[in-house]
Amino acid sequence: MRIWYQSFADRESAPSYLRELDKFINANASEGTEIVFKEVTPPDSYAHAISEWRCGREAIANAIKASDENYDGFLIGHFQDSGLYEARASASIPVISLGEASMLYACQYGQRIGIITMNPRFIPFHKHQIQKYALQDRVQDVYAMQFNPGEILAAFDDEERFNEVIRQFEAQALPLVEAGVDVLIPAGGIPMLLLSRMENQRVGDAPIVNGLPISLRMCEMAIEMKQKFGLEVSRTSDFFHPPRDVLDEFLTNPKLS
Repeated sequence: MRIWYQSFADRESAPSYLRELDKFINANASEGTEIVFKEVTPPDSYAHAISEWRCGREAIANAIKASDENYDGFLIGHFQDSGLYEARASASIPVISLGEASMLYACQYGQRIGIITMNPRFIPFHKHQIQKYALQDRVQDVYAMQFNPGEILAAFDDEERFNEVIRQFEAQALPLVEAGVDVLIPAGGIPMLLLSRMENQRVGDAPIVNGLPISLRMCEMAIEMKQKFGLEVSRTSDFFHPPRDVLDEFLTNPKLS
């Protein structure tokens, strides 16, 4: 199977992260899975709705292109899941995203989930996600570290910055665990990849969920379920598939490209 991996970063701004991500994802892919990494330029480098919308629109267009180019699946490696529902409704292949996959899978590991994001400005995004996925009774709260994207990216090359990421994550996670959270999710591929270096993938007794291999496996499984059993996303309402001329209009509209 061939999967289009849509990152919201690019190699100019995040070379070390994308290099490590490439290694990690390919090391954890199933035998016979080909991962094709795609970037967004300019990248999603600022925590704001307008940046999410811009990158999300590109992800939607690329999901349509991935369908047209006979990819088997489309994986959005961005925790905010920008453009996910629209991409799923527009593509003819399985579309999986990091945030949704991480939250749904974490429900199997505990009843009460806590999310730790990179920057306080991301908190509203995640709370909207939690409501959209109807997980308000499972995801208890969202806490935040204090990193801008460039600052946390530096942790891939700077041991002192890496240690600061660990310190801040544990400082935010501990009160969640003390309040009864069972499972912790780092919100984003960047912190997930950094925290995967930790020897003990726990804070207290609460496991830390790395959504990168989870979202990859869920994408592979969605492809397999389609190939072997014909199971596809429902087209009855939310993910109704539009006519081809509507997709072409979206791809070619000069006012939006």
